[in-house]
Amino acid sequence: MNKTRSENHSFLVFLRRKQGCEYQFFSTWSKIEALNKGGSFMIQERLGKFRSLMKEKGIHAYMVPTSDFHETEYVGDHFKARTYMSGFTGSSGTLIIALEDAALWTDGRYFIQAAAQLEGSGITLMKMGEPDTPTMVQYLLNQIPDNGVLGFDGRVMNSRLGNQLKETLGKHGITIHADEDLVDMIWNDRPGLPDGPAFLLDSAYTGKAASEKLADVRKIMNDRGCDAHIITSLDDIAWLFNLRGSDIECYPVVLAYALITADSAKLYLDGNKLNADIRSQFADMGVKICDYSAIYEDVKSVSGKIMLDGASVNYAIYQNLNPDQILDCANPTQLMKAVKNETELNNTIDAHIKDGVAFTKFMYWLKTNINHMEISEISASDYLEACRRQQEGFLDLSFNTISAYKEHAAMMHYSANEESNAMLKPEGMLLVDSGGQYFQGTTDITRTMALGPLSNELKTHFTAVLRSMINLAKARFLYGCRGVNLDILARGPIWDLNIDYRCGTGHGVGHVLNVHESPNGFRWKIVPERNDSCVLEEGMITTDEPGIYVEGSHGIRIENELITRKGEANEYGQFMYFQTITVAPIDLDAIDAGQLNADEKKWLNDYHKHVYDTLAP
Repeated sequence: MNKTRSENHSFLVFLRRKQGCEYQFFSTWSKIEALNKGGSFMIQERLGKFRSLMKEKGIHAYMVPTSDFHETEYVGDHFKARTYMSGFTGSSGTLIIALEDAALWTDGRYFIQAAAQLEGSGITLMKMGEPDTPTMVQYLLNQIPDNGVLGFDGRVMNSRLGNQLKETLGKHGITIHADEDLVDMIWNDRPGLPDGPAFLLDSAYTGKAASEKLADVRKIMNDRGCDAHIITSLDDIAWLFNLRGSDIECYPVVLAYALITADSAKLYLDGNKLNADIRSQFADMGVKICDYSAIYEDVKSVSGKIMLDGASVNYAIYQNLNPDQILDCANPTQLMKAVKNETELNNTIDAHIKDGVAFTKFMYWLKTNINHMEISEISASDYLEACRRQQEGFLDLSFNTISAYKEHAAMMHYSANEESNAMLKPEGMLLVDSGGQYFQGTTDITRTMALGPLSNELKTHFTAVLRSMINLAKARFLYGCRGVNLDILARGPIWDLNIDYRCGTGHGVGHVLNVHESPNGFRWKIVPERNDSCVLEEGMITTDEPGIYVEGSHGIRIENELITRKGEANEYGQFMYFQTITVAPIDLDAIDAGQLNADEKKWLNDYHKHVYDTLAP
């Protein structure tokens, strides 16, 4: 994707073709007429049709977020409206279509990818966090006349943002049109909603029955004086009811809403996904199964105080409630599921052993065969997936594997396809960011591997990233610290080189759930919309993944997962530390050992002894 291109025919053609967990894109000008599908010409045509529809509806600007009805990070095919309208396939971004202009906002992980995928589409890339980038509200005020109209589908806009837009734009007489999905009106071959079966995760894996979790939630509802609780976030629902499914690739959840009162619980989903045993177990808990879309009418008749999270409950549901009824706060399940119990932690450690076996076999295969057989980014990824599928209890990948060679690795979320697929050579480095979903837990690991001799610059950068990862893994800190307090430990060795990476250092990881889980994480500054700056609690699992990314040259990332543990408690307070649970080798061939101090060498040697002792049997 980040290849050298001739100025005379630099162009990217995008196909709505499925491979892994995201739509992929294809390059070369010559395929435009032959494929007659996708590409910036197609995007321009769609934008033209869309603007005609906007004029019919009296709408001056329309927002298309990256979301489903539940504010899910990774969405299923049916909900990829932003991809359909822009050609940009990243997991984060918001498209705004005005009558004469269009722009897309995304974060630093996707600047390179978005610039390539938006080329020629007429859509301007807005780099979030950059000083000269206007906010979406500033852009809307510039595009919508006073007393104009902003449109969006209220089901895919979270209520907190929807209400902010309503209040801010309302000062200029701008009104909101949120009851129509305009993208659906031009998307003739839109995929349907998923219909795969659901399953219950046994308490041997969860450590707690759903009935106990419901009781805990009801206690918090009572403590907060709430009569009802609306939950729409899929990970919270999956965790609370010990329910898993296949409605989103790489993310084992079921599309559902939940409405809980002191003496009842309703699950809104496609009932065909539940077998007789699941229905029986839910009935025993007093859980009633309702039609997926019935939530919108049912909430109108809910009485008393209602607890909900405005960052996940969509604007369409919120508009059916009386604002005086609402207590807007984080779902109590958010923190409950982030703080893993010992059963979940022990199972996750077992999952990492299986995952470590798979990755170590892959790494050995790669390093042994790079000189003896043809290996590409995709075939390497396929081999790693095959190694994982050999492990007992494997369910699926936890995200689409990033297998990125040389300059491709500078794109943090690169995804190889038929056109970009690079052949590996015994030179440079291959970055592989991957993970698995097992019955025992969810894994996320990155290793960057030398395929041949490396320059001094590459070794210096690799060693800096390794030192950064080690520094954070070794942290000892007082209880009450947040990720923002510790992030400098990771960035320090990289900042010493006057280099930075445009993303967080780490994120929470779910248990047989989403690979990115709130509210814990590591980041050098608080980014409210990321919700990853909570106090680090015992039992939280967080990734440690600093990196260096040099556009057009290389990308390096090393990632382990950490469990937050309690250490010594004394007159200074409760000390905390991290337990590293990822078990896979770090490539010694890429290290300049002279740049490591004695403590860093000891950590690395101790880590590799632990990896050997754990995996060798």
